Amino acid sequence: MTIPAHNTPPGPQGMQTVDIVKWIATAIQLVGYGLTGMNVVPWNVFAFFAGIILWFAVGVMWKDRAIMVVHVGAFVSLLIGYLNA
Repeated sequence: MTIPAHNTPPGPQGMQTVDIVKWIATAIQLVGYGLTGMNVVPWNVFAFFAGIILWFAVGVMWKDRAIMVVHVGAFVSLLIGYLNA
């Protein structure tokens, strides 16, 4: 058996754990954008926090520092904005 890229064995549907986390994070981020468009505050910010944390986890799973750095930056920026609102 060949293990796919990033050394994560496939899950029940052939998806790797990291793929599942990516899709959940993406869906949550899209919900955050939708909530922002509908001006549903602060739930939009909470959705973005959840998506950022999950995308950071993807960066850790991939050992991809660029993904981790951009999401730490996004988290800090969002947190500062939320606290100053």
